[in-house]
Amino acid sequence: MMSNLTLASILAVINSFLLVYFIIPKISWVIHMRQLHDNPDERSSHSTAIPTMAGISFFITLIMTLFFIKHFDSDQISLNIIAAITLLFIIGLKDDLVLATPRAKILMETCAILLMLFSSTMQIPTFHGFLGLHEVPVVLTYIAIILMMLTIINAYNLIDGIDGLAAIVAIIIFSIYGLIFFATDLHFYFLLCLSLIGILLAYLNYNFSSTKKIFMGDTGSLIIGFCIGLCTLKFLAMDDAIFNHFSFQPENKLIVIAAILWIPLFDMLRVINVRLLNKKSPFYPDRNHMHHILIDAGISHFQATMLLGLLNYIIVIVIIRLSSIWNSFIMVALLLGLFIAGVFIFYILKKKITLKNQKIKNIKIHIN
Repeated sequence: MMSNLTLASILAVINSFLLVYFIIPKISWVIHMRQLHDNPDERSSHSTAIPTMAGISFFITLIMTLFFIKHFDSDQISLNIIAAITLLFIIGLKDDLVLATPRAKILMETCAILLMLFSSTMQIPTFHGFLGLHEVPVVLTYIAIILMMLTIINAYNLIDGIDGLAAIVAIIIFSIYGLIFFATDLHFYFLLCLSLIGILLAYLNYNFSSTKKIFMGDTGSLIIGFCIGLCTLKFLAMDDAIFNHFSFQPENKLIVIAAILWIPLFDMLRVINVRLLNKKSPFYPDRNHMHHILIDAGISHFQATMLLGLLNYIIVIVIIRLSSIWNSFIMVALLLGLFIAGVFIFYILKKKITLKNQKIKNIKIHIN
């Protein structure tokens, strides 16, 4: 019965949604009983303690999903994925409970990524002429894959700062990758994307709630970020012949990936740049993320989430269209231009917010 793709697709979404929907209240109950709440700090957009670790339900649901869609796993990679997300679940849970050092997180993330490289189906034989690159030594390819996936995992982790944003961005990413995998008959990865969408839709029901709110925590963001990295790696490893299904040129694979992951990648690079310019550590926490700036500008969590999600979709559509016309050199220049424009816009917005807050502070001092 599970060999039928249509039936498997429906069940992948429904089962994932229902499992997360019914597991999360149990997690919240345990957190309340044991007082394991996420206490707000000066960077938080919330004033009350909120339960976290919704990612526990993600982990359980993914394990169940991988069991039920194993018939479609022609790459025989399910066990690798289970082992990898287990490592990330462990370090994420530790970080949610007692904090984990950046070094420990990077180490576990690297181990999880290496488990993917044990599969021959996750090798990148060529860069298809991206910026003139074709064949690359195997060692350099492995290093590039590790750095790429570490960047994706941590970029996604950094955008988990306001209600709904991380989930909405991930739903957008998995919907795009899901369409790509469906069009290329990579049914296992298509079903995995559907399951992840079902997981995140159920989570949004609680994340947007005012009475039953919960955060995914590092337990969830590391797992979801890894799954995004996994889909990205599979997209890069796809055979050249498969690209007859798409209009964009194979040399623009990395450009398309940058567009799909635009919001987390742009935000991470921008924030690191701001922190370094301010002579602070790239890991120094602050309120310079895009979502923090939009919230400080006066819009709601929901509005900021929808705005950034819409922006991501627009960028994907535009970049994929242009990738069918221009080569990788022109597309890199275009992405660089978009990045600079985005940095400038948020710099102006942040400056206006700072000036406004300073005026309010001066008025209060004058009144007192």
